[in-house]
Amino acid sequence: MIMIEQLIKQRTKVYLETQYQRRKAVFEHGKLIDDYLIDPDGRYDKLGMNEVDLDSDLMNKVNNDVTSERINYYYDRMSTVKYAERWWDDYNPDYKRFDNDCTNFISQCLRAGGAPMQGASNRKQGWWYKGHQWSFSWSVAHSLRWFLSGSRKGLRAREVSSAENLMRGDVICYDFNGDGRWQHTTVVVDKDANHMPLVNAHTTNSRMRYWTYEDSSAWTPDIKYKFFHIIDGTSDE
Repeated sequence: MIMIEQLIKQRTKVYLETQYQRRKAVFEHGKLIDDYLIDPDGRYDKLGMNEVDLDSDLMNKVNNDVTSERINYYYDRMSTVKYAERWWDDYNPDYKRFDNDCTNFISQCLRAGGAPMQGASNRKQGWWYKGHQWSFSWSVAHSLRWFLSGSRKGLRAREVSSAENLMRGDVICYDFNGDGRWQHTTVVVDKDANHMPLVNAHTTNSRMRYWTYEDSSAWTPDIKYKFFHIIDGTSDE
């Protein structure tokens, strides 16, 4: 495991982008002959995806309370960002650690910001973590993407058209292959000098990473993104 840091300056703004990489060195007769990246980006939420029946549960948006009952809450974006900064390269012992931990980490960030849990203990509904159980939407990228699109109760989000419209504490979902299976989730923690998001994430633990993930081995020209603005539950949005 190695840590890669890049100090980036854009006009008057300076930020440090950090990510951990797993690499394998190959030696022959005591000489280094190869060094390559073992990148988990391409297997994000692979285990989680196998837990869910995509044809029935997720195509029905997983959530999915048909009522529009509102749960009032204040979404504290800075608390979300503080949590993302505290735990981006570590694991909170209050929660289970997953091999593919990206969505679990983002759910923790949202919860730290005051997003309300609801739906326990039906794993196919709502968004929640309780004891040693959790909803699919808490830990599986594909499930959280559909939850955020369809939720009318508790944690709610509004899809926006571009990354520039996101704020700190908002969420980006990634479909690397463009095939309708959403594999990764990040949280916005800052903006660069061009007002584009910088994100924190788990699995390949990253801090202040440029939101497009074009430096990932999982990136393809067919990639699709979903941009979700988290709605403050005290507003009328």
